[in-house]
Amino acid sequence: MKHSILITGLAALAAMAATPSQAEIGQRGEQDAARRAMLDGQTMPFSLIKRRVDAAMGGATYLGAEFNPSSNRYRLKYVKDGKVVWVDADGRTGDITGWAH
Repeated sequence: MKHSILITGLAALAAMAATPSQAEIGQRGEQDAARRAMLDGQTMPFSLIKRRVDAAMGGATYLGAEFNPSSNRYRLKYVKDGKVVWVDADGRTGDITGWAH
């Protein structure tokens, strides 16, 4: 009896661990949308956009990015002088369109 309960519990834990979280699913969808937009010619490759923003950020530490498929814009996150800085960039042109601290 104890063994069957233990096995059932372990099987449930294994199933939960194998299931991706909502955040992982959302991030994957965002990555897929960004890739489709680039392949369809709607946006520049992210590496070029990041290089442009990195140059404007003057040595800040890059933390990550988000892609908004409805506007074809990226939001890149950096830390500079101990402060988090969000930089919005147009995915079509790579131009910086806004900053937020």
